[in-house]
Amino acid sequence: MSAMDINTGTNDLLASLDDNVLTLTLNRPEVRNAMSAAMTSALAEQLAKAELDPAVKCIVLTGAGKGFCAGGDVKGMASRGDGTVGDNTIDSAIHRQRVNQRATAGKLFTMPKPTLAALPGAAAGAGLSLALACDLRIMADTAVLTTAFARVGFSGDYGGTYFLTKLVGSAKARELYYFSERVSAQEALRLGLTNWVCPPEQLASRTREIAERLAKGPTVAFRYMKENLNRALNGDIDDCLDLEATHHIHCGQTEDHREAAKAFVEKREPVFKGR
Repeated sequence: MSAMDINTGTNDLLASLDDNVLTLTLNRPEVRNAMSAAMTSALAEQLAKAELDPAVKCIVLTGAGKGFCAGGDVKGMASRGDGTVGDNTIDSAIHRQRVNQRATAGKLFTMPKPTLAALPGAAAGAGLSLALACDLRIMADTAVLTTAFARVGFSGDYGGTYFLTKLVGSAKARELYYFSERVSAQEALRLGLTNWVCPPEQLASRTREIAERLAKGPTVAFRYMKENLNRALNGDIDDCLDLEATHHIHCGQTEDHREAAKAFVEKREPVFKGR
């Protein structure tokens, strides 16, 4: 299958589908892929479509050029004089922000398909939040992470406080938010903020390798696996055990499970079909 470009309605977000891997590229390299209204809207739309599209089995989120995402467009905020409200009332601005966050970072986190963030360069502020919302992360060894919010007088958005606390614990998350220090790729690997680090020239090929493995995996099992793991973050142990039991039995009825069991006996790799 050859790659198919998808019209997102804006040049701020590029999308392509290749062998069941949907790649979404934040595309404002001149401002380190800082988020725009058009980018956020298009990202929300593409994620909503991807959730229901059986041709999409893995989503890769990356950035154009040398950065991943600088978060909010601070220069644009400065020119408007208000970084949160603009022409809206406070109530309407809060509602819009909530909708945008749930449809992007929230959707990456709850999407019943594997999501992978590939970081060619810095992820800051809401850009870091989007990366942390994904299931897995791979970073170029020259990339850095920073919460950045304290430097611009913001408390943080797009779920970063939740994701960071779950990944590194409350004390370290507070340190990273209060001081906004830059975290190197190697330190991110040590802290568990990224799963893989590689040279910049290998990022595209390594990302593709990981995404293809996910796209070829047992999609029904992945869907239940992700729900189990997300529920485990906050759930009671009995709730988690009960949910695992339900999902485990459901998976046992799938064609993918029967194929995997047969492949095990025949000493070969299974071919999953998502059924």
